[in-house]
Amino acid sequence: MPKIVDAEARRGEVVDAVFRIIAVDGLERASLREVADEAGLAVGSVRHYFASSEELLGYSFAAVIDRIIFRVSRALDTVEQHTAGTVEHHEAVLTLLCELLPLDEERAVDACVWMAFKNAARIRPFLAAEADRSHRGVAAVVGRLVTDLVPDDGNGQQSLVIEAERLLATIDGLCMHALLQPEWMTAQMCRDVLGRHIAGMSAGQAVNVRQLRE
Repeated sequence: MPKIVDAEARRGEVVDAVFRIIAVDGLERASLREVADEAGLAVGSVRHYFASSEELLGYSFAAVIDRIIFRVSRALDTVEQHTAGTVEHHEAVLTLLCELLPLDEERAVDACVWMAFKNAARIRPFLAAEADRSHRGVAAVVGRLVTDLVPDDGNGQQSLVIEAERLLATIDGLCMHALLQPEWMTAQMCRDVLGRHIAGMSAGQAVNVRQLRE
């Protein structure tokens, strides 16, 4: 009796192979043949699930976005259990934002793949829709955080937008720096920088940066 293959599990194996290739050698090497070799499959087996390299890459981009957004959304539930302005709330915010940074092996692979796909979307139109979904998903969460973190300065929505963009830029910069210079930009350094940034956003609230680190 032929063995029944779980199609979703097999797609997951292929996507994991894509991630490993991108993390080590970059997006350019993620062809159907290279991915099949990495996954220990025949090219025909990969084509059974993905008709082209574009379909495979688009599916893989969606997969890494889903993984990241899932972790961030789960962390957001914890943030919303605490009162804005408390140390507990700020620590929960810091934990959430750290889900976007390469602070361990799993998040490092995801961050590397995520950044590679976002960069490739500039010149590969078939990735544009997922790149937009990625940005909107993260920006929506950051926007919710900023609403609680930033004191009302009388400038309303404009201040919130500026602070959200500043936080997004900080996250992107830390992510890239940690991927390129992991010996210097360690997990603790990332947390310290991000904790200082969050505390600065909440300058009108009594939050001690040292408490955020402990």
